[in-house]
Amino acid sequence: MRVITLAGSPRFPSRSTALLLLCQQALEARGAEVIPWNIHNFPPEDLLHARFDSPALLALREDLAAADGVIVATPIYKASFSGALKTLLDLLPERALEHKVVLPLASGGSVAHMLAVDYALKPVLNALKAQEILHGVFADDSQITQYDRQPELHQTLALRIDQALETFWQALTRQPRAFAQAV
Repeated sequence: MRVITLAGSPRFPSRSTALLLLCQQALEARGAEVIPWNIHNFPPEDLLHARFDSPALLALREDLAAADGVIVATPIYKASFSGALKTLLDLLPERALEHKVVLPLASGGSVAHMLAVDYALKPVLNALKAQEILHGVFADDSQITQYDRQPELHQTLALRIDQALETFWQALTRQPRAFAQAV
């Protein structure tokens, strides 16, 4: 089982990236291979100038092709996901998420931004032909502490992340390709 994590925050460390770290640890404990990607892996000029032949972009495309699932995390700014992440997703081929299970995660300053996952991020993931986009998890920034070290989550957020990962894992194991690799 291979999973890509994609951190879309222009800041590092960040709360949304901390969510991915915890997801990575949980999935690796289940035996999944997790390949972490971060917006910082891409030279800004490659993103800004839409360099479809960027070596980093080509490497991400190769990793995505071999993955069973993707977890995308982003901060929410002004009612939408990060512009840097949008720029990166715009550079991916139309079917980059085909045959993939996708779990969106987001963090923001208040619950007023909660719907940005459904109304801003999910339509873009859908346009990339994700096979299954799971119910996302939104985290209020106050629910994530020590994100610059080993992150700690508020109890209710930790439970929601655990439930989302269980759903993600079940969806991955239903994948025909994932099942064939396990045999």
